[in-house]
Amino acid sequence: MRRRVGAALAAALLLAGCSDGGDGKKAAPPPTANGGATSVPMPDADKIDWGRCPEGGNFECGTLSVPVDYADADGPKVDIALLRKKATGDDRIGALVVNPGGPGGSGISFARYAASAFPKDIRERYDIIGFDPRGVGRSAPVKCLSDTEMDAYTQIDQTPDTPDEENAAVDGAAGFGKSCQENTDQLLGHVSTAEAARDMDQIREALGDDRLNYLGASYGTFLGATYAELFPDKVGRFVLDGAIDPSQNAATANRVQGGGFETALVAYVDDCLAGGSCFLGGDREAALARIRGLLATLDANPIPGDAKRQVNEPIATTGILSPLYSRDQWPELTRALQSAFRGDGGPLLDLSDMYYERGADGRYANLMYANAAVNCLDSPPAATTPDQVKAQVAEFEATSPTFGRALAWAGLTCGTWPLSATGRPHEIKAAGAAPILVVGTTRDPATPYAWSQALASQLESGHLLTYDGDGHTAYLRGSTCVDSAVDSYLLTGSPPPDNKTCN
Repeated sequence: MRRRVGAALAAALLLAGCSDGGDGKKAAPPPTANGGATSVPMPDADKIDWGRCPEGGNFECGTLSVPVDYADADGPKVDIALLRKKATGDDRIGALVVNPGGPGGSGISFARYAASAFPKDIRERYDIIGFDPRGVGRSAPVKCLSDTEMDAYTQIDQTPDTPDEENAAVDGAAGFGKSCQENTDQLLGHVSTAEAARDMDQIREALGDDRLNYLGASYGTFLGATYAELFPDKVGRFVLDGAIDPSQNAATANRVQGGGFETALVAYVDDCLAGGSCFLGGDREAALARIRGLLATLDANPIPGDAKRQVNEPIATTGILSPLYSRDQWPELTRALQSAFRGDGGPLLDLSDMYYERGADGRYANLMYANAAVNCLDSPPAATTPDQVKAQVAEFEATSPTFGRALAWAGLTCGTWPLSATGRPHEIKAAGAAPILVVGTTRDPATPYAWSQALASQLESGHLLTYDGDGHTAYLRGSTCVDSAVDSYLLTGSPPPDNKTCN
């Protein structure tokens, strides 16, 4: 359920900022009242062709053909891959569509997980529906670098200290985008969140439901909120867990997210210190300084990772960020840091590979490619030149001394992207929608709690449920209070009391 920072920290969260349009890219349409999510007539939905899943199991798999461009509904089509686990009881409420975040996460994989992890009452009364959004997984995936090229890309220095390193960062980002354009067809310009939201309405209609019931985590909250904006009268029971604030431009969002990761790192350090004899030092500042010192050392002197790859600063940074998403993974971070201090980067490399979805065979899933493609359409870039990045660094580092500089330079991914953004940051009100439940975690590293507060206040029918805890997202993370509130809402349609807090 991750909102990804991105490949080599270069596809950072809502990559934004302002571009004057004089970059030679194809011009984006002018922003509209809903940030570029223009109203276009929706075609009648095709039929979903359900059948047995290739992997077997008690699931059905299918595809739904939708327009590549909804402004040209009779033009080229793209097939959206779906998975269904039918409700096991007789008192069916309808379908519950799920999305795990990313952007780039597989909804099919998430639905398989949900079909066993969701409470019995939910599984009895809902068909669990997962889909890979356009450009993701089995739905015409965005293709970019080869696996070998991706290995090299993840090693590019994201805290450049010299003109040569700055040029390498710019060239790497530009080459990444160019490879996506060369290896993906016209769909690359049509993988925005607004278009994926329209696909969800086609899915709703094809399933035969009058309203869409939905559970989205992390980036999935932005997808859900966008759907609610476009189709408020079609909103059923919506859970948005670990929310995105759609009103922030990407430079601000990247900086704030850096603060979220810093907060999570401090919580990890404090937990280590509370246990006594913390390997990092005797107090918080000493412990944080040792971690930052390790990153600085690896910037100059990488250590062995596996037979072919070394662990340098960007790999180590990703390896540290990855386990901050879940308190359950903190012991893995401890083992990885202890190994790195001994000169063995293998465990940090493993954590980095897990984040990038790099398999043991060296093959990458397309998550990071889709992540950049969606983000770069959804919002203008945070920066388009090294000088613009340098002007942002101080503020980023003030918010996140450990990760800020790397996240500032990450803004160049969309700054060098071959296509201009079609969306714009804006508040989402979704006037007329049924009650929407927004869930926020106070020490969420990837989607800071303030974002959940912001989205819940923007939505005219928003209701905020707070989890005072650690980790990314809250549902099914161990809080009986959170789980009970979410389950009750999904089963009855009645949200918990406003501003309810669970510990």
